[in-house]
Amino acid sequence: MIEFDRATVIYPGGLKALKDISLTIEDGEFVVVVGLSGAGKSTMLRVINGLVPLAEGSVKVNGQEVRGAAAGDLRDIRSDIGMIFQTFNLVNRSTVINNVLAGRLSMVPRWRSTIGLWPKADVEVALQSLERVGIVDKAYERASNLSGGQQQRVGIARALAQEPELILADEPVASLDPVTSHMVMRDLQRINRELGITTLINLHFLDLARAYGQRLIGLRDGELVFDGDIADVDEDVFRGIYGRAITPEDLLDAAGT
Repeated sequence: MIEFDRATVIYPGGLKALKDISLTIEDGEFVVVVGLSGAGKSTMLRVINGLVPLAEGSVKVNGQEVRGAAAGDLRDIRSDIGMIFQTFNLVNRSTVINNVLAGRLSMVPRWRSTIGLWPKADVEVALQSLERVGIVDKAYERASNLSGGQQQRVGIARALAQEPELILADEPVASLDPVTSHMVMRDLQRINRELGITTLINLHFLDLARAYGQRLIGLRDGELVFDGDIADVDEDVFRGIYGRAITPEDLLDAAGT
């Protein structure tokens, strides 16, 4: 599904955000990426869909090279990737269903989306996506009327409406309270299990990573310092990833008390 081969990202000013990363993520895996702020977690996700360019090395998605891909090829790659954002990225003045239908934009003529004349089949996909995250009853409410947790579920439904082969979630629970964070993580875990969608999630909170992850990737200063089964992860592993002892701020349930 995803293959990094000595992938390196260098930002303007010379900062190496990723350093010689090599790893493979297989179809259907549920992978959690952890590391301190600035470790390269978000950069790693954005490299996969071509939002951040590589300086060296290679990244392939389903065998397609992302680095240097032509605009049409990059659109094809992105059409199979659903993105979930920390800040939800919803149009608050619009309805929930219209936000979810944004996941269908690449599949309908532009004039249809412009005037809101969506095919019935696409509306049905959007409603099914909302049902999968338990908020289909909110379909015709304004997005601004929803709680943070409900808005993030709309974000998940929008990604699902795209019918992706891969979901990338960049700190999806960072702005949520502990109870809602667990609900969102359970949604993502269940979707992975039921639909087999490869899922890659950046997290800060280590207890969430341990509770929901199957495979853990640890980044430190842009380098890959751990890649293994979550069952093999203990405090020493986390200490090696973070370069220091674990603090309450690294644990969701401790930080939320």
